[in-house]
Amino acid sequence: MPRPVKPIPDGYHTITPYLSIKGAAGAIDFYKKAFGATEVMRLAQPDGRVGHAELQLGDSRIMVADEFPEMDFRSPPSIGGSPVHLHMYVANVDAVVSRAVAAGAKIVRPVRDQFYGDRVGTVADPYGHVWHVSTHKEDLSIDELRKRAAAQHKG
Repeated sequence: MPRPVKPIPDGYHTITPYLSIKGAAGAIDFYKKAFGATEVMRLAQPDGRVGHAELQLGDSRIMVADEFPEMDFRSPPSIGGSPVHLHMYVANVDAVVSRAVAAGAKIVRPVRDQFYGDRVGTVADPYGHVWHVSTHKEDLSIDELRKRAAAQHKG
């Protein structure tokens, strides 16, 4: 009798980002240097493109592949940007953003404390994906969050 298979495999969460990247091999190296990613696996296509790769960042996994326009799988530069950003929690946002910039990321918004209780910096990686890097500093009730949001938007 076959063993039951888990509907969500070990090491994954319900939602896993899958990034289309022009130059995925370089992006994998960048994510290792900038964010401390660990490469779990990589499948190369006969033409040398990365057909599929998986990276572990903290307790989360992301999937990446080279863009495949013939399959309508395009990278942000090919479509003029990306409407989806990645939000990553880390223990020390200042250190991670500095490391990302040293590895080639560009600052979109400098690191600063936010009204919602996180310290956040936003960077664009060299491949067109935007990362909001955060350290959670303060737990807030929904009521307190609403009050702070209202005050933020007034001023």
